[in-house]
Amino acid sequence: MSTPTDPTAVHPDLPRWTRALPANPIGPTSSRLIRAATGVVSLIPDRRVETVAVSETASIRLFGPRTPGTTTPALVWMHGGGYVIGTARQDDAICRTYAERLGLLVASVEYRLAPDHPYPAGLEDCYAALTWLARQPTVDPARIVVAGASAGGGLAAALVNLAHDRGEVTPAFQLLVYPMLDDRTVATPPEQAGSHHLWSARSNVYGWSAYLGDADRATAVPARRTDLTGLPPTWIGVGTHDLFHDEDLAYARRLADAGVPVETEVVPGAFHAFDVFAARTAVARSFVDSQIAAVRRVLG
Repeated sequence: MSTPTDPTAVHPDLPRWTRALPANPIGPTSSRLIRAATGVVSLIPDRRVETVAVSETASIRLFGPRTPGTTTPALVWMHGGGYVIGTARQDDAICRTYAERLGLLVASVEYRLAPDHPYPAGLEDCYAALTWLARQPTVDPARIVVAGASAGGGLAAALVNLAHDRGEVTPAFQLLVYPMLDDRTVATPPEQAGSHHLWSARSNVYGWSAYLGDADRATAVPARRTDLTGLPPTWIGVGTHDLFHDEDLAYARRLADAGVPVETEVVPGAFHAFDVFAARTAVARSFVDSQIAAVRRVLG
């Protein structure tokens, strides 16, 4: 999709959402309140979804086929929330969509959150989910997709890097939905002032600081990785009104320069997580369709 000539123009499907959504929803106090609220919701049983512990600290929610005697592709999914909020349960709808439309097994990871559990805790939880999935007799380990949105997209990118370095599992594809990749993204271009919703530069500073703690940023931050060769084919999607727009396209260019096949989907005038909050709009449905098509092309 092309970028509009007016950088302040909102996508025609989205104006009412931009008026209703906050610009700076996440900070130390609000994240604690949100986590307390989601903790209460998580106590409500959900018998429609199978939950499996993959380690002492991580579990997954499973969607899709597990037929004895057959193998299918699989997708490991990481939810968003700036590394500091969110639960796997919040993304049940998109996980069901992937499972139903692609005919694969989806494992949505319940990983530990910062600042209580800074890097690499959450990433190691995701790695436990990936290796668990690869060991299942109904999963084809050569056709596993690593995917996530926002901070979950950042974890997906970090997980692919970690899998590459450890050499135990080789993901076939990474699907990065407006991923949070670069801790150095702290400034807002003047022409974009006021256009970022749900995640701002101020929220970004807090999220990264909570997640990284005293970690080596050259190791922990996907965009700081110097060698991107050998990584799997990649899809990256982001809106022009998303704080992560520039860092996501910069990462895509670096992947391409390293010889990695990359497809980008840039949505003019779309804000962060527009596909979640405006899920019924045509632009949100098209965005998801692009993801489905990209995975289908790789997995066959």
